[in-house]
Amino acid sequence: MKVSYYPGCSLEATAKEFDSSVRAVSKALDLELVEIPDWTCCGATSAHATNHRLSVGLPALTIKQIQKMGLDCVVPCSACFNRLKTTEYQMIHNAEMRQEMEKTLAFQFDQQPRVYDLLAYMVEKIGLKAISQKVQKPLKNLKLACYYGCLSVRPAEITGIDSTENPMQLDNLMKTLGATPVSWSYKVDCCGAGHSIAKSAMVTNLSGKILAKAREAGADAVVNSCPLCQTNLEMRRPQGEDIPVFFFTELMGLALGIAEAREWWNKHLVDPEKIVNSIQAE
Repeated sequence: MKVSYYPGCSLEATAKEFDSSVRAVSKALDLELVEIPDWTCCGATSAHATNHRLSVGLPALTIKQIQKMGLDCVVPCSACFNRLKTTEYQMIHNAEMRQEMEKTLAFQFDQQPRVYDLLAYMVEKIGLKAISQKVQKPLKNLKLACYYGCLSVRPAEITGIDSTENPMQLDNLMKTLGATPVSWSYKVDCCGAGHSIAKSAMVTNLSGKILAKAREAGADAVVNSCPLCQTNLEMRRPQGEDIPVFFFTELMGLALGIAEAREWWNKHLVDPEKIVNSIQAE
């Protein structure tokens, strides 16, 4: 199976471990990633707040490249997915905007191929059964708070999520890997997103609540798919809070027995080594 791949800016900088784990896990699942040539920044998180046309134009330029490739596109970063999917939605449902983008960028939008959240693609297109057959080291006795945040979930008419209040894609994937997702009420709450610098106290408060609720629910760790959330939950946590946070592909790599997985932990700001060792000791 071959798809085009949009890594986005964060996966080449603060979330390199996410990119490394995405590539390794995709290879293990026989999913061939073809990185989009000359991809551009999606505009998150500032373009849509300052210039609406720019917020559509930047992802539209990438969609133009995707069409040239003729391959459906997977996007691991929730923020990038939201911007690309929002633009795809605009191009389908807003004729005036579509015509403006087609004229500006010199291409004709044909609605194919499509943009997918990598998590959703793995669960729905590759399938949980196929993934389960690749599991070598089940994540036994690992209790996880599956954290979806905002951008992979809302608005539902754009993201296509199964539920905006209680999504289950990540939970079901973690169950397939042998882990136990906990029931908790903060799985779709906002971490503060791009306000980490400008309003750090607010973000610390929001992130702190998320981590506290995860711990209260009995979770050993939090798992997510957003570099913005990962940064906030690691950097803007209350002093003394040490519950680790994983990208979902990192835990997939561990369960699939990928040898290089341990290298990813070195890039975390909160050391998950104790949790990883406890899983591997089972």
